[in-house]
Amino acid sequence: MVNVTLPRYGDHYEWNKVVTCIHNVLSQQRYLEHYGEVTIQNLTNNTCTCKITFVKSRYWGSDSNKNEVQGTVIDQSGNVIHRFGGLWHEGIFCDTLPTPKCIWKPNTQPKDYLLYYGFSSFAMELNELTPNLKPLLPPTDTRLRPDQRMLEEGMVGEADKKKDEVEEIQRERRKHLSKRGEEHVPRFFKKAKDSCGRDVWLTNGTYWELRKNPGFSNLENVTLW
Repeated sequence: MVNVTLPRYGDHYEWNKVVTCIHNVLSQQRYLEHYGEVTIQNLTNNTCTCKITFVKSRYWGSDSNKNEVQGTVIDQSGNVIHRFGGLWHEGIFCDTLPTPKCIWKPNTQPKDYLLYYGFSSFAMELNELTPNLKPLLPPTDTRLRPDQRMLEEGMVGEADKKKDEVEEIQRERRKHLSKRGEEHVPRFFKKAKDSCGRDVWLTNGTYWELRKNPGFSNLENVTLW
């Protein structure tokens, strides 16, 4: 389950993920397909619920039939308030408004996106590490992970080798903890139960305080890579 809270509005949204399938794994024409049903609920306000169906394409169908989305917003009595649909890679349209209109569309893909794994601008920037940000981060931040950085810079062979080294360090650390009868305790997260009794990880609220000057450099940190 995915959870998003909007403190300003007092809302807590929860939804499930659909199936993601990678087609043509062994060829150069790989593509992703999402299919299944998503239910979005506001756990603090049950005025309405949204159900979205990602339609599974037919193997013999044309490209125009791929990535179809159909959805409804229903009230507490099950009555349909809004209907919407479209293609998730082009745009989603709502036809129950006074004037049907596009309610969502993806941003334009950045230049040379095919050279960068088809990433959007947002995805490309997730691993960005600026000089003024680096001193503030804990050494365990994944933006400092060397194999990830090598892969981004096109050093595929070196990235594979470094990844093996990083994973071996993790296995050794786990062995040492096991011998001592200890378990790893996350620094920034705590385990809890959600409203349905499922295990979830929540922030323990310490990250931003620890990040303040003098920051993480004065703390004892686990060596990950």
